[in-house]
Amino acid sequence: MGNWRVTACVSLLLVAGLAPPAPGQTLNVYTAWPESLSQPIFRAYTAKTGVPINFIRLSTGELVARATAEKSNPRADVIWGAPGDGFAAAKEAGILEPYRAPTWDRIPAELKDREAYFTAVAKNTLVFMSNAKLLKEKGLKPPTSWNDLLDPAYKGQIQTADARTSGTALTRILSIYYAFGKDEDRAFDYQKKLHGNVQVYTKSGGGCTIPAALGQAIVCIAHMPDAMEAKKKGYDMVVTFPREGVAAVIEAVALVKGAKNRELAAKFIDWTFSKDMQDLLDKNQVYMLPTLPGATIEPAVQSLMKEARLLPVDLDWVGKSRKRLVERWVNEVIKE
Repeated sequence: MGNWRVTACVSLLLVAGLAPPAPGQTLNVYTAWPESLSQPIFRAYTAKTGVPINFIRLSTGELVARATAEKSNPRADVIWGAPGDGFAAAKEAGILEPYRAPTWDRIPAELKDREAYFTAVAKNTLVFMSNAKLLKEKGLKPPTSWNDLLDPAYKGQIQTADARTSGTALTRILSIYYAFGKDEDRAFDYQKKLHGNVQVYTKSGGGCTIPAALGQAIVCIAHMPDAMEAKKKGYDMVVTFPREGVAAVIEAVALVKGAKNRELAAKFIDWTFSKDMQDLLDKNQVYMLPTLPGATIEPAVQSLMKEARLLPVDLDWVGKSRKRLVERWVNEVIKE
């Protein structure tokens, strides 16, 4: 599962006026971002430096599991673009090496690991994405509370991610936990009730967007870029936020411990926190907020993010609790 893909070839390098890379001058990256978001950024780096990027796209849970299994012989040099909880788990597993880019001090403290094991590339958020046509047909208003999703009208009409494979699903679990005042038992009681209205749990976080867009479900709980991607494709979707709040999500980058191409990896991370790269989030309509102060922000993203109540997350606690929370969700909510 998960074959390496190369974002640029020799012909692209020649067009850009760059010499083909020497043997061993290829950067290997694991990412949880869909190709529509990650490839334009990887290509931009190759065009700038001449260094091709081999990448594998995996859901966050699979990514962390794979990198952990490869701990004694790492295949990836960098993990780039996955939720902070995944990086917290990777840090706990001992597969990351601390690294500070030259602009590290400019990144706000809440957006980076204090020991520099990972640093946020962008800020993301969880949303409710609803099919406008189905809402109208059923006389429903777009959900604006976690409790709205318990309405019997949504029975079998909600799709959301599977916590065994998806970082988006863990963001959902954390959002509910923090929205319920960090009362874990209350949060899981709620999820048991929500389970009764869930049609299917998708393997990846964005797996519910197209089914909801096509009318196979009313609501998809996903990250904002996935929802906005569906809107960009012309689907009539309504994006709302639960008023109780959602977990403040960071999408981060980290250097893999024992990376075979450590120097290339460090240069790529340095570039990640340059204004040139951070501006690409806006230019490529990634629908996330950059973390480097002074980077450009798309007004539509800024406006939407103002509607979200973002709840601070203790990533150290998440790293230690991630496995337990997922196991509890499996045993008590879906009971498999």
